[in-house]
Amino acid sequence: MYVCNINMTTKLDIIPINQWMNDTDRPLIIAGPCSAESEEQVLSTARALATNSKVSVFRAGIWKPRTRPNYFEGIGEKGLNWLQKVKSETGLKTAIEVASPQHVEQSLKHEIDMLWLGARTVVNPFSVQEIVESLRGVDIPIIIKNPINPDLKLWVGAIERVHQMGIRKIIAVHRGFYALNHKQFRNPPMWELPIGLKRAIPDIPILVDPSHICGKTENIPHISQKAMDLEMDGLMIEVHHNPAEALSDANQQLTPKQLANLLDNLVIREKSGNKEFQDKLTELRTKIDEIDDDLLEILGKRMEVVKEIGSYKKDHHITILQLKRWSFIIENRLKTGINHGLEKQFLQNMLELIHTESMRLQTEILNS
Repeated sequence: MYVCNINMTTKLDIIPINQWMNDTDRPLIIAGPCSAESEEQVLSTARALATNSKVSVFRAGIWKPRTRPNYFEGIGEKGLNWLQKVKSETGLKTAIEVASPQHVEQSLKHEIDMLWLGARTVVNPFSVQEIVESLRGVDIPIIIKNPINPDLKLWVGAIERVHQMGIRKIIAVHRGFYALNHKQFRNPPMWELPIGLKRAIPDIPILVDPSHICGKTENIPHISQKAMDLEMDGLMIEVHHNPAEALSDANQQLTPKQLANLLDNLVIREKSGNKEFQDKLTELRTKIDEIDDDLLEILGKRMEVVKEIGSYKKDHHITILQLKRWSFIIENRLKTGINHGLEKQFLQNMLELIHTESMRLQTEILNS
């Protein structure tokens, strides 16, 4: 279980997307192949995407960071010429990943519209700093993906480094996080992380990359809808004119037709409602506030009893951890909580947190 415990709010003057992306409403859709493989592949995919008015930006990997050598590592600089053709022929803006100052220099020379920092780059502050130094004085939108590991401070830090270079057109992209032996997703979404980022930097627009989260196309519609339901600002989706022949990430790329179907079925809900809606929402939120106050008061009383137990154990030279008692609590509380309609995993996570804090308090007393 990951607990998002960053306690900070950073006010950054980030320009809203709709102020620099003309005629673009929520959601912003960035789509294109994982890798630019050939001029024909790039232009064929871009032409198909350009027929969909909901797609605003064409993405393609020019340099591909691969785990092992001898895999396809991108077509390199000549692919930038293909993206220039995409831009001039279709009118779509273009976006690519950069991982070095040299990538930035070549991208700017070929008039790429947006640059993104990938998950493997964001995990290393040295790399991020080198790249952002090459952006000093440049007015270009920068997209920042989350680091591979679930570290919110790294993500926030990368955004702050870009902002310090005077760049105000910034977008964060949530592409999921690495987890050992996870079968459902390639990179589990851990939604508490992007929500935590929104709390830390309230003005940051966040897109979701369902392709890298899912790893397989069948779950992409579900994750895309979840992103919209959580008020994310758009999607970055991998699309290939013939995914079966893709040189990288073939299993997670949609066809242009599949993307069109996904976007047509996407339900976009309002971020806020009318006065009657807001009044009712305020009423319900007030009830939650009152219940939360009661919960915290009860939890405080519980911890006071925990302290008494700790003192009693200390006086009688008894160990802190009593496995039989802990097993009883887990079994009993799970049964009670499930009877109240609570999910088992939620209950287990909550009880584990309470138990950890109880052990910490008793250990303090034992060592005092």
